[in-house]
Amino acid sequence: LVMATQNPIEQEGTYPLPEAQVDRFMLKINISYPTKEEEYRIVERMSGLELPVAGPVISPEDILRGREVVREVYLDEKVKNYILDIIFATREPGNYNMPELKDLMAYGASPRGSLYLALAAKALAFVRGRGYVTPDDIKTIGPDVLRHRIIVSYEGQAEGKTSDEILKKIFETVEVP
Repeated sequence: LVMATQNPIEQEGTYPLPEAQVDRFMLKINISYPTKEEEYRIVERMSGLELPVAGPVISPEDILRGREVVREVYLDEKVKNYILDIIFATREPGNYNMPELKDLMAYGASPRGSLYLALAAKALAFVRGRGYVTPDDIKTIGPDVLRHRIIVSYEGQAEGKTSDEILKKIFETVEVP
């Protein structure tokens, strides 16, 4: 497991990873500031005399078994094709009735995008207590899997477009099975 953080405020002396390296991360999750209530709980926990103590909640064996179970989650052919339609829409938006997106993207999602979208959707279905993936799972986890795989072109950047906006359009347009 590799986790990395990115803080856009302190970038002096740091350099962004090349796209090929960023593509190796399964997810890019945007985390905003906590709500007032959440931050209150943070202050409560971290400013008292006794700091919270972290302890194991699951064994390494259970993690490995969980990975096996997630891979056993059923992924129907129609949902697999839905994943491929989404990925190919990032590469060839004109073929999916979105010609306006073509000039906004320099690169679409790689084959890792297809693989990670399938695996992440299986994991989400598992967490939701199901043994099968639905198109809603794909739509829910899709932006986190794909936002760092869509490279916005200079033209797209000039228009102020983000990969999240492009993905929103793709998920709204690609036909759901």
